[in-house]
Amino acid sequence: MPNMQSTKTEMRTQPPKIRAKNFDEVALGYTEEDAKNEAARCLHCKHRPCVSGCPVSIAIPDFLAEAAAGNFDAAYDVISKSSSLPAICGRVCPQETQCEAKCVRGIKGEPVGIGRIERFVADRHNEKMHKTEKPEPNGHKVAVVGSGPSGLTCAGELAKMGYDVTIFEALHTAGGVLVYGIPEFRLPKSIVSLEIDNLRALGVKIETDMVIGRVLSVDDLLADGFESVFIGTGAGLPKFMNIKGESCNGVYSANEFLTRVNLMGAYREGADTPIMRAHRVAVVGGGNVAMDAARCALRLGADEVSIVYRRGEEELPARREEVEHAKEEGVVFRLLTNPVEVVGDEKRAVRAIRCVKMELGEPDASGRRRPVEVKGSEFELPVDCVIMALGTSPNPLIKSTTAGLETERWGGIVTDENGATSRPAVYAGGDAVTGAATVILAMGAGKTAAHAIDEYIRSK
Repeated sequence: MPNMQSTKTEMRTQPPKIRAKNFDEVALGYTEEDAKNEAARCLHCKHRPCVSGCPVSIAIPDFLAEAAAGNFDAAYDVISKSSSLPAICGRVCPQETQCEAKCVRGIKGEPVGIGRIERFVADRHNEKMHKTEKPEPNGHKVAVVGSGPSGLTCAGELAKMGYDVTIFEALHTAGGVLVYGIPEFRLPKSIVSLEIDNLRALGVKIETDMVIGRVLSVDDLLADGFESVFIGTGAGLPKFMNIKGESCNGVYSANEFLTRVNLMGAYREGADTPIMRAHRVAVVGGGNVAMDAARCALRLGADEVSIVYRRGEEELPARREEVEHAKEEGVVFRLLTNPVEVVGDEKRAVRAIRCVKMELGEPDASGRRRPVEVKGSEFELPVDCVIMALGTSPNPLIKSTTAGLETERWGGIVTDENGATSRPAVYAGGDAVTGAATVILAMGAGKTAAHAIDEYIRSK
């Protein structure tokens, strides 16, 4: 029977004052009754608009119908036909701008909590340790470079078709940005490990500590019997402001800071990887990465953590949920503020950032109002740590070691709509192509490329 309540079924979370002091997951998820109740809000629209909003085209009404009836195994089967990483997507995908943005229930209330139900269904499946059936081999080999969302998805799709897939990962742990970029309190690493184990059960092999472009090249892989190569190396090259004092001790890129915390476990007592335990931290930027860095700094014991962003709250690119969680935990938002200098002491350790106030002028090329400096508004913000969360671009290593691979001026690999690059048999997707984007968009690119690779190999 349909549930006509206008608001989503509430999802429990840790209280803000408690969670701000630990790295345990903030959102506690749905109970079985919560999931059934929320799934019953789906109206099963004839035109299924939510499916068009999903980058991997999950048959959302179908899995919601199974969940509403309590058939959670069947619901998982529906999801897994389209998504290789449902427990991850249910946590970190921006459903509010994708599938849920298209939900008809959102016209006169809140959309169905699609991501919350997906998370419950995937977690239940993983907890029950269902056996994954390994597909019949088709006799063909494909290499995947990078084990982030696009690489894992491409590998999973190809493995389901019977391909012998090997993932080559540069770091010592598989998962890419899922393990080095997203904090434990948003995406527990045990969840990532379970999803990767599901891929291994399909027959996917993973080789870590393999920096393609150094240990082996893309050409070496093609010469070694792999019939196609998918490049999903992400965008791990950080950007800086190039302002005075940016080389002072205590200035981090968000990439380095989050990698030390998330991948190396620097937040744990006695961890081998050092990280600064600062008192006053400024995080420059307004995206999800900035929110992650700020909330990590708070959990590391900082007395005050500020988000410094040159536009207003309406222009913050981070998910609203992440902004609200950061505010609840005590992060200070210093908006319409732009750093112009990092100020160091006599030992070149950070002691402050010099900022100016901004106001919003006319829209720029992106459609957002351009921030304009307010004359005479300069001031100093005392801090002992600055984290630059200004975006990232692809690492140039693959580009520089793969002859004939066409790239954009900013470093992104040029592909067609199916992920094919300028090199025959070489495909690419995710942040290595688009620059920093979302997990689900990278997954969509990996899925598209996998089917293009299959078509390419079968047509040879």
